[in-house]
Amino acid sequence: MDGPLDLDELPIVVRGDGVEIRAIETGDLTTARVRLAKGHDARPLFMGLPGDLCQCPHWGYVITGALRVWTAGGSDLYHAGQAFYWPPGHAPEALEDSDFLEISPTRELRALYAHLAGRDAT
Repeated sequence: MDGPLDLDELPIVVRGDGVEIRAIETGDLTTARVRLAKGHDARPLFMGLPGDLCQCPHWGYVITGALRVWTAGGSDLYHAGQAFYWPPGHAPEALEDSDFLEISPTRELRALYAHLAGRDAT
């Protein structure tokens, strides 16, 4: 990859009702820009995964908006300007139109995308 990464130019890997994910694999890690529309709740998409929650860890930064991230133990709030680490066992819900940068292990993320494709989310 030459030059700076333009998040708006990344290939779309998931597009569905209220969600758009653009991503690029860079070896063992994948960088993604995730956009969720207000009210989008990812929990139904993760049904069938262990605990019905995303099993891929993510490190990232909330660019705009506000998110509630559900876990088996409850939920946490994240707002624009906050960095995060979401371990396996989470599901985001957009409280506002939200945009965030996410860095994830490629292998685990591929498994997540395969699950989403099987649920007609792409």
